[in-house]
Amino acid sequence: MLPGHCKDVAVKDVDFPLTKESIDSAIEGKKAYTRCDHYVLRNGEDLAVVRVVKEEGKELFRSIVEHEVVSLPETTVFLRDDSVDVINAPSMARIAQRHPGMTVVVQGMFNHISFIGPTDVLELMVVDVVPPSPSKLSVLVERALVSGLIDMPVVPSYHEIDLNDMVREVTTEGVLFPCQASGLEATGDAYYLDQMPTISGDVTMIGCDLSARIYRTLYKQDVPRIEMCPQELAQHDGRKCLVKCCKVRDGFQIKDGMAIVPWGATVLEVADAINALFSPP
Repeated sequence: MLPGHCKDVAVKDVDFPLTKESIDSAIEGKKAYTRCDHYVLRNGEDLAVVRVVKEEGKELFRSIVEHEVVSLPETTVFLRDDSVDVINAPSMARIAQRHPGMTVVVQGMFNHISFIGPTDVLELMVVDVVPPSPSKLSVLVERALVSGLIDMPVVPSYHEIDLNDMVREVTTEGVLFPCQASGLEATGDAYYLDQMPTISGDVTMIGCDLSARIYRTLYKQDVPRIEMCPQELAQHDGRKCLVKCCKVRDGFQIKDGMAIVPWGATVLEVADAINALFSPP
């Protein structure tokens, strides 16, 4: 129900009560401008939203052949916020999430007006590891959502897996990480696999399957390991999910409701992955 553009929404002040019967009577036999797909009807503080379908043709004004009352005053709220870009679907979705069950009419940047319905929000769970904080994937997602590259009402929630919590599970003398990251706290000896260190004593690796394979290649033995791959640790609760994985070299992969981007993903790769995740198969 989210309009493609605020140009498709016409705001019309009326002097009749915004009931379904009054709206039906007012629209019957009327014409609408060629770009108009929705009306926001306003009577004082009351608002209603109506979808219209026009007859085929090239005229600037064409007869309305069908209409649907999307919301009436009791299920419509108005919000004025000059910081909101009303043609940015993810921004509008975040507003809708704050008003569950309501159709939200927003007057935003440049006084542009649009609306979003209560069932339009697409939930995305973003899973990444920290430190460093904030997680890289959460930053990339936020940049992708404001970029205009994602034209769907996606609202993310962020689940951060703290590697320091995993360190506290280690019982060996040392702990081995895939690479050094600012903010890691180890009470014992800390080693970093990308430095190919000389390891003394027993260690536990906090890493993924690829890190374990690298360790076996370098040291010709296995190592106790605590899993840290977001793809393996993400909860499958029915929500679409976005993670990073070092096994993806570029682009993205889609698997069982999960989008997987490279560990060194770009904003464009993240945007493409989200679009693909929510697109029809």
